[in-house]
Amino acid sequence: MSNQYVFNDRLPLAPLKIAALESCRDLAQKVNDHIVNFRRNDTEELIRRQGNLQYRGYDVDSYLLDCACPRFGSGEAKGIVNESVRGTDIFCMVDVTNHSLTYKMSGYVNHMSPDDHYQDLKRIIGATASTAHRINVIMPFLYESRQHKRTHRESLDCAMALEELVSMGVSNIITFDAHDPRVQNAIPLSGLDNFMPTYQFVKALFKHDNTLKIDKDHLMVISPDEGAMSRAVYLANNLGVDMGMFYKRRDYSKVINGRNPIVAHEFLGSSVEGKTVIVVDDMIASGESMLDTAKELKERKAEKVVVCCTFGLFTAGFEKFDEFYQKGYIDSVVTTNLNYRSPELFTKEWYVEADMSKYIAAIINSLNHDVSIGNSLSPTDKIQKLIRKYNEGLL
Repeated sequence: MSNQYVFNDRLPLAPLKIAALESCRDLAQKVNDHIVNFRRNDTEELIRRQGNLQYRGYDVDSYLLDCACPRFGSGEAKGIVNESVRGTDIFCMVDVTNHSLTYKMSGYVNHMSPDDHYQDLKRIIGATASTAHRINVIMPFLYESRQHKRTHRESLDCAMALEELVSMGVSNIITFDAHDPRVQNAIPLSGLDNFMPTYQFVKALFKHDNTLKIDKDHLMVISPDEGAMSRAVYLANNLGVDMGMFYKRRDYSKVINGRNPIVAHEFLGSSVEGKTVIVVDDMIASGESMLDTAKELKERKAEKVVVCCTFGLFTAGFEKFDEFYQKGYIDSVVTTNLNYRSPELFTKEWYVEADMSKYIAAIINSLNHDVSIGNSLSPTDKIQKLIRKYNEGLL
């Protein structure tokens, strides 16, 4: 995306409001701060706009909307907005993976599930839809995105959720690294944009390890399975290095924890011996598959194994990752700040964060001005510029 954050002579579609649900408050605050800085970046333009009623609400200290979803003792909830939203351009932000939030129901403490977060999102939409000029949803981890296709007699939850949001009046849905972006076929006449964190991964890697050598002899990108191929191909092409992949041989006669167990990982690609390998995928859930891949690569004499995943869920905890780090199977794990991360994660030596807040802020700012976001969907030029700077020692 262009670094031009002030759109001269371009009216905002409507006054901006960011409706951050509790699950996403920390990230939303960072996004808000970036937008405030963007819009105060050009003093001359700002002074000119302050006298123009069409730019009402343009220069404010915060774009965050005062909203909440309180609950009754029965567990039922409601969405409340404590300020006027008439004629505004609302961006609702929600993290459906934030399990740290709790609520009481009949005296019992429940942790919020993705279903709870999704319901809260609909409550805020319901509280604002009648008077807002436009409603947009920013859902970094797409709700039920892993249930995107039907293989048996089962529900298509992601498609149903997208249809429901559109029927409630949502104009644009913004997500990141969707498990399968083809789920947008469920709403072909509405906007669903899927952004990738490739640039932020590269930036975080270069900042974390300045010994990386960006060439075919020293670096390789690995896809841990068939589903991550497109991510790995894009990163490998930008870095100008080779790519390899594993495919998972599963036992389809058994179902353990809702899935067929992996029998073996088969590798397809050139030798990884002596190379730094970057393993790219959309998420770390339990991490079992990713750790098996890392171990396989080390056994094939890879020098370093760096794991890059958009969403670090770590549903089985960090113990296994600590063990593999101590044994030298993994060297670092890079995830974004798009989802909730346990405070314990930040104490881990192997953890590296890729900050996505400025990227989200630029997307919101562009959409609010009705400016094309095409460049941000494929940030190839920015990645190439970053690589040139790194190779020249300017980072």
